[in-house]
Amino acid sequence: MPFIAPTDRATRWSFFLQWLKNPMGVAAVSPSSPQLARQMIAALPSGTTRIIELGGGTGAITEQLLLHGIPPQQLMVLELNEAMHQTLRQRFPDIRLHLANATDVHRLATESGFLHEAQADAIVSGLGLLSMPKPLQRDIVSEAFACLRPDGRFVQFTYGPASPVAREVLDELKLTARRVSFTWWNVPPATVYVYERQRSTAVPAQPMGRRSA
Repeated sequence: MPFIAPTDRATRWSFFLQWLKNPMGVAAVSPSSPQLARQMIAALPSGTTRIIELGGGTGAITEQLLLHGIPPQQLMVLELNEAMHQTLRQRFPDIRLHLANATDVHRLATESGFLHEAQADAIVSGLGLLSMPKPLQRDIVSEAFACLRPDGRFVQFTYGPASPVAREVLDELKLTARRVSFTWWNVPPATVYVYERQRSTAVPAQPMGRRSA
């Protein structure tokens, strides 16, 4: 079996306890809903097979990624909370799981061999970027994009009304942001954003011939 699914009640209770212990470090009071997870999966690039997940929590999105068909060894998950990390280890014994900070994602992906075969197609994130200072946002997003193929995507959900990554960070890293979906069926309601590298527009070649003065 690729993973073990606990009861929904047990998962939510575990998540809520961790939120009570560290409300600033845990982005929500309950796990992401299956509807939100499916919306994030719908935002992945076509043909995605290699994914890094930042902030695995108790595995709501991880589970949906595996059900979607992502091979466990092609899924690398980072979780900083030790209790949630243990829950993930029990549920998904075959994935590449790290108890680590998201700022270390590129180093871990490189040292563990995850990037040796190919770069990641996408990164999905449940981190509370909206509440983070801009320098920390920049560090995390920059390290994440260092793991991605040139046309890879960073898929992030947020509970706020706007992009959780600050405009200054997007401009500095030369990234674009677009809102792709919204779901009321999450507690609280959530929006999914996709971040990609800017693509320069090719300048059309000028026809050969006599130029006007």
